[in-house]
Amino acid sequence: MPEPRLTAEIWVSAYLARLRVMDIPAFVVARGDGTAGAVLVKLNTLDGRATAFTRSFDILSGERVWVTLSEGAEREVDASIARQRGFDSDLWVIEVEDRQGRHLLDQPGLT
Repeated sequence: MPEPRLTAEIWVSAYLARLRVMDIPAFVVARGDGTAGAVLVKLNTLDGRATAFTRSFDILSGERVWVTLSEGAEREVDASIARQRGFDSDLWVIEVEDRQGRHLLDQPGLT
C-alpha cells in the first residue's frame, strides 16, 4: 500500500517550523495550491548567491529526492524561479536565508 502523502500546505508548515527550531529564517514567497502544489525551495546565502531546489523522483530507487534546479548569482536563480512560476501557477516558493547554507532538506521526513 502506498505511503499517504501530505498536502503541500501541511508540508510547508512543518518545514517552516523545523527551520524556526534551528533559527534559520524562511518565508513563503509564493503560495501555491494547498493540496497538490509542488514546492520549490530557494536557499539564499546572503552573499549574492543562491540555489533553488525542487523535488523529483530518483529513477533507480523511486524515492522522492531534492535536486538543484538552479544555482549561481541570486538574480539568475530568481529568474529561473520566475520561469517555473510561469509554467506552474500552483507552485509554492519558500526562501531560506542562511549564511551557512543550511536548508535541512537532507533531513529525514523532508523528502
